Amino acid sequence: MDTIKLNIQPVYKFVSEEEILKQADLASACNESLHNGNGAGNDFLGWVNLPSSFNDEVISDIEDTAAILRSLCEVVVVVGIGGSYLGARAVIEALKPSLDWLQPKRKDPVVLFAGNNLSEDYLHEILEFVEDRSFGIINISKSGTTTEPAVAFRLLKEKLEKKVGKAETQKRIVAITDEKKGALRTLATQEGYKTYVIPDNVGGRYSVLTPVGLLPIAVAGLNIRKLIDGAVEIENASNSSVAFEYNLPAIYAAIRNELYKRGKKIEILVNFNPKLHYFAEWWKQLYGESEGKELKGIFPAAVDFTSDLHSMGQWIQEGERTIFETVISVNEPNEKVKIPHDDENLDGLNFLEGKRVDDVNKMAELGTRLAHVDGGVPNLLIEIPKLEEEYIGQLIYFFEKACGISGYMLGINPFNQPGVEAYKRNMFALLDKPGYEEESKAIKERI
Repeated sequence: MDTIKLNIQPVYKFVSEEEILKQADLASACNESLHNGNGAGNDFLGWVNLPSSFNDEVISDIEDTAAILRSLCEVVVVVGIGGSYLGARAVIEALKPSLDWLQPKRKDPVVLFAGNNLSEDYLHEILEFVEDRSFGIINISKSGTTTEPAVAFRLLKEKLEKKVGKAETQKRIVAITDEKKGALRTLATQEGYKTYVIPDNVGGRYSVLTPVGLLPIAVAGLNIRKLIDGAVEIENASNSSVAFEYNLPAIYAAIRNELYKRGKKIEILVNFNPKLHYFAEWWKQLYGESEGKELKGIFPAAVDFTSDLHSMGQWIQEGERTIFETVISVNEPNEKVKIPHDDENLDGLNFLEGKRVDDVNKMAELGTRLAHVDGGVPNLLIEIPKLEEEYIGQLIYFFEKACGISGYMLGINPFNQPGVEAYKRNMFALLDKPGYEEESKAIKERI
């Protein structure tokens, strides 16, 4: 199996190889802490050896459940927020045809996502879309009471029960939740839904390689075994016995922290393939929620090039020099499209006649990277052979492992998220939720 590659040569203009190697001992120690479980947040390290721990029985069960949903449903709505949907959406959007849901003879269900916002218009449109289509629901929530997914699930469950009746609904809802407790666990037991467990030792943003991500990905018709195999490849290549010089996640983590020390406070994840847009959204949560603590942390941003070169390109080229870029480059597209000859040549493009569109894209990519480095923007390059399950699996584990190492190097706990609750307390107070009377009174006095 080919593997992803990390090209750090353009960084040497900003951080020397010697300075990076000075971080080898710390990065290796942080990696070892992930494997030994002696660092902060060590009760959330189940993801570290997760890919290699899967057995055939578990994978087969997920595939069987996906097959049932695929046979019953034209549409499957995945209900979840944050890590409960971003990983699955990232993989599906990267690997399925972009206009697949429009194909009249499609063989796979349309996978939609709800419960990740509180937009009334969005929910109405989802409900309208499933009105005349057979559909099912994968409801992902540890507690079952998180507002956004709970609202969406209540609406979709009511719609499904009215449409097909309670008995049939039981076959079309899968709950992925806590093993023993919580509102969703209670409901699933009462209604007889098929269930999967969100492992207690795997946080949401690290959960894409659990049933949280694997079931929706399998429903979409993708090969979860190859996805896991790819993750295993990088798990083995980044364990604590692998020397720093060969440990790609450790190298990436060390460079990020060296750049941060030099005032590079913003990392921009760049792709030149729009199919990776939601992969960047998953990455933003992974790094933002993991590192943004104690008034520390690199701010994760993302752009889709070449589109955003026509909107953000000016700022990146000549704005404040507080940024660095990590570019994900796909070596070989899955399809071939060549630029034709045009007799009139009014657009002046005949010099590109016979070239593949990807040839032009690659030159735009190289030209952009060179221009940005010349403009003072450090640049890392991650190359993946193709958009296929194995390589996306590698990329997922690469970023997860690097995030854990980077967080430890930063001196924070990369596995908690204490700041996430602040908005919820205010929202519940403003909505007069029972139990929030004092907060309601205080916040209403403020406004």
